[in-house]
Amino acid sequence: MKIEITGRRAEEAARSLLAIEGIEGSSETLDDPQKAEILTTIATIVAITGGAIAISEKLYQWYQKSQQEDSGKAIEQALIVTEDGRRLLLKNATIEQLKELLED
Repeated sequence: MKIEITGRRAEEAARSLLAIEGIEGSSETLDDPQKAEILTTIATIVAITGGAIAISEKLYQWYQKSQQEDSGKAIEQALIVTEDGRRLLLKNATIEQLKELLED
């Protein structure tokens, strides 16, 4: 599964995402941080441990927190893309939708 993170703090958001207990993976920034005001970073999640419900709640909380930092959006968008091509924007996602995506 990949999570595409777009925004001025995309790299920082990806690092905090991958620091969540139960999520293992790596990230890659597609834009040059020196030249781009809005970055796109891809977090590739290779392993999830601890159960779909717990990780879904942590993903939801991570996204909500990223929207509140500095009284402005740290990230513009976070999009989950599964290996079979399903997509889910975290902006309006519920914990239940995240759980269903992680369980498949």
